[in-house]
Amino acid sequence: MFLQSIASGLLLAGLAAAQAATPPGFSPEVKERLDVVFGTKVVTVPGTSLAKAETGKQPTIGTSDVALNGTYVWLLIDQDVPSNFQNPSAGARRTNLHALISGFKATGQTVNGVFTLASSSTGPITYTGPAPPAENPPYAHRYVSLLYETTSTFTVSRTQVGQTFGFNLATFVTAAALGKPIRGSYFNVTG
Repeated sequence: MFLQSIASGLLLAGLAAAQAATPPGFSPEVKERLDVVFGTKVVTVPGTSLAKAETGKQPTIGTSDVALNGTYVWLLIDQDVPSNFQNPSAGARRTNLHALISGFKATGQTVNGVFTLASSSTGPITYTGPAPPAENPPYAHRYVSLLYETTSTFTVSRTQVGQTFGFNLATFVTAAALGKPIRGSYFNVTG
């Protein structure tokens, strides 16, 4: 029985380590977690539920396992925006880009155990807090954070981003000549 408990614990630990940091079915899948900190609340478990009020201000981002030392661009994408706001359950869901901010670098500081990254930039897409509409039945929107490594001279224009409602990540990544995201995370907010 004791050995069975140890084997079960090791299996669960292995499954947790293999769990993607991005939502099931999201592409590209990211395994390494980006920590997202809203005030004193750290999103350490992918899919954590938060209230709209908790996400109103731009979060602090970083890592709790190892400090990053490069230059990065951060994106926040809502995966679940209704295409029909009058009848949200009718029609397909779309994406909405809530933030695209470049120039993130290590601060040398930690907040709640997270090695923080910060940027003096506010764009080209300034952070807009989650505000999903109320739906009946309630529908949790998945907000995906992605971190891409860039060069210190990386710039991106608003034109390269394209539209924010119906944002196409793959098209943007190609236009901006980004590689694969190095970190990711997501949290849920219900309207």
